[in-house]
Amino acid sequence: MIIGNKSFDTKNNTYIMGILNVTPDSFSDGGMYYSIDAALRHTEEMIRDGAHIIDVGGESTRPGFTEISAEEEKNRVVPVIEKIKNNFDIPVSVDTYRSDVAQHAVNAGADLVNDIWGLRADEKMAGVIANNNVACCIMHNKKKIEYDEFLPDMIRELSESCKYAESAGIDRDKIIIDPGIGFAKTQSMNLCAVKHLDKLTKLGYPVLLGCSRKSVIDSVLHLEKNDRVEGTIVTTVYAVLSGCAFVRVHDIKENVRAVKMAMAIKGAECK
Repeated sequence: MIIGNKSFDTKNNTYIMGILNVTPDSFSDGGMYYSIDAALRHTEEMIRDGAHIIDVGGESTRPGFTEISAEEEKNRVVPVIEKIKNNFDIPVSVDTYRSDVAQHAVNAGADLVNDIWGLRADEKMAGVIANNNVACCIMHNKKKIEYDEFLPDMIRELSESCKYAESAGIDRDKIIIDPGIGFAKTQSMNLCAVKHLDKLTKLGYPVLLGCSRKSVIDSVLHLEKNDRVEGTIVTTVYAVLSGCAFVRVHDIKENVRAVKMAMAIKGAECK
C-alpha cells in the first residue's frame, strides 16, 4: 500500500500511526499541542520514537464533544499539516468527516483521510478522496447502538462502506478499515471487536486499530486516561497477532517496542 511517498507492507507488518490532536478539548491530550510550535515539537518526538504516519485531528470526537464549524476545523489542521510536510518526510493523515476540510488538508499535503463516519456523514467525501487519489481509513460507526447480532452486523456494515467507497472511484488498494472502538458500541462490544480482529482482516483490506487510552481500557482496569499505557499495549499486541496493519496510538515509543516484540514472536521459526 502506498501512502504519500511511502510504501507499507500491510500484509506482513504493523505500523504506528501517531495521534496529533490540535484541539483544546480532546479527551486525553486536549490543549497540549494546540499551537503550531507545540504540534511540530510533538511530531518530531513521535517520528524520533518510531511513528510511521502522523494523524492530525482538529475536532475532538470524545463523548459529549462540542461540534465546531468546518472553517474552524480547517483553520486548526491546515497550517499544521503544511508545517509538518515542509519539515518532515512522513505521511500525514487528516482526521475529519467533512469533505471541505479534507480537500483543504489534501491541498496542504495530507496523504490519507481518516473518516470516523466511514464516508457517510458527507456525501462529497468519497469524491474528494477518489479525485485526489489519496488513501482513506473507513471507520465503523453509526448513530445508535442497534444491532441484530453485533459482530456479523459490524463486519457487514464495514464491508458495505468499502463497496460504497469503491463504487465512488476509490481504489481498493487505497482503503484501510477500522472497527471503531468506542463508537456506537457498548464496552462488551468493544472487547468483542478487538477479540475478533482476525475476522476483519479476512475482508481483504488493511485493518487499523485505535484503542489508545480509550474508555474500553478503563472499563477493565479502572484507570485514568494517562495511566492506560499498559492496557493500550495489550490491544496493540492483539492487533499484531491478529494481522492488523496499523495501530493508532498516543504513546509511540512504548507501542513501537510492543509491536517489535509481538512481530518477533509471531514470526518465530520453530525448528
